Amino acid sequence: MKNTRSVDVAIIGAGTSGMGAYREALKHTDNIVLIEGDQYGTTCARVGCMPSKLLIAPAEARHRAEKFDAFGLRGTLPEVDGKAVMQRVRDERDRFVGFVKESVEGFKPEHRIMAKARFIDDHTLALSNGERIYAQRIVIAVGSRPSHPEFFSAAGDRLITNDHVFYWDDLPESVAVFGAGVIGLELGQALHRLGVKVHLFGRDNGAGPLTDPEVTRYAYNTFREEFPFHGNAHIERISRESNKVSITYQDNSQSEVLTETFNYLLAATGRRSNIDQLNIHNTSLALDERGIPVFDRLSMQCGDSHIFIAGDVNGDIPLLHEASDEGRLAGENAALYPNTLKRARKTPLGIAFSDPQVAMVGKSYRELSQAGDNFAIGSISFEDQGRSRVMLVNKGLMRLYGNPETGVLLGAEMIGPEHEHLAHLLAWCIQMRMTVADILQMPFYHPVIEEGLRSGLRDLLQKMGMGPQPPLRCIDCGVGA
Repeated sequence: MKNTRSVDVAIIGAGTSGMGAYREALKHTDNIVLIEGDQYGTTCARVGCMPSKLLIAPAEARHRAEKFDAFGLRGTLPEVDGKAVMQRVRDERDRFVGFVKESVEGFKPEHRIMAKARFIDDHTLALSNGERIYAQRIVIAVGSRPSHPEFFSAAGDRLITNDHVFYWDDLPESVAVFGAGVIGLELGQALHRLGVKVHLFGRDNGAGPLTDPEVTRYAYNTFREEFPFHGNAHIERISRESNKVSITYQDNSQSEVLTETFNYLLAATGRRSNIDQLNIHNTSLALDERGIPVFDRLSMQCGDSHIFIAGDVNGDIPLLHEASDEGRLAGENAALYPNTLKRARKTPLGIAFSDPQVAMVGKSYRELSQAGDNFAIGSISFEDQGRSRVMLVNKGLMRLYGNPETGVLLGAEMIGPEHEHLAHLLAWCIQMRMTVADILQMPFYHPVIEEGLRSGLRDLLQKMGMGPQPPLRCIDCGVGA
């Protein structure tokens, strides 16, 4: 066909995974195209990881001032200038996006195509600019988009997603956040701490990604003490009224039916793969019940075909570092096909930047339980942990899972102060297949929050029948270890 361009590798999507795939494939062939159908700038930089942390940072700074009295410090709680807060969020967000754009613009111009792509068949892509691409191998990396139940549409233009929040010029007076996963938890708490009236609506009394019932319960109760958190409310009605949205609900802890009005309904109820925008049914690929190609997560290959899939589009683990790893693997294998490689995946690591932070490492409680694995559980409360009490951040519970036959650490779920760092330490240990006894031989300084981790590991060692009963308190300073 006249407007058909033949390439070795076509990559659809220029986000985190797409750029990673491009860089890897480029090591093996220069006959390559990177197709982007919307705009350059990753989900992380534009509406995800970075802008959310920009909103969380001032929220945490203001929240620290609420503890002044407990430290013996006298002062007033800082006033919130919503316009200034959101101006910094937008400015810094645009700066991060700018860096991504610079990276893409550094790619060869003849490799970049700005157009939407759809499959005609297994090798041929129709582009919205009238071109066709015939590719020997293809990488699908088109990402995902926010998703919400249809009945939320009753909120009209008062319905927003996290994609809209970071374009605000000012903070609103009130927001109803639906979804208590990572996004809803982070944004809901941050907005509350910045003076916005927030009600968080969840399901099954869950909090973030947690599956351990004890850690989940602790997390839910902790956040519920800070702001209205309806863990399993029944929603009677949603309606658009004047310039607000009205929500009628019955909280699972009350018999009374209540009605509240908010400026916005923020839907943080998950994301949907963009695979449905590619006419994937025109290929011969086997699809799962969600319409996503069946693929091998160790190679990112769809079946035994020349098509590979990476990043949020595959609906596996929607995290930036996973998308980056998947993109590089998919790009490498697309370039090398049919000599594809399988590579071991890194230890799972997920963090919610709430306060206290929520984290999961390695195998989850649910995963171990459903597999019927024999595992022991060690736990530690951070309520009496020395350094945590010193800083007045002593809220937290960590549960660690180990193999009682080998002594190897398997995973952990936790909520607590600075737990992003503890989670990283544990992820490294698990990836190295260290035993709990080996980890306890590593240095632990005093007094630090990491001593709480040591106490939890000691408890796990004892629960596995491999160590003595751990001390309840530090013999030198008298506080919880």
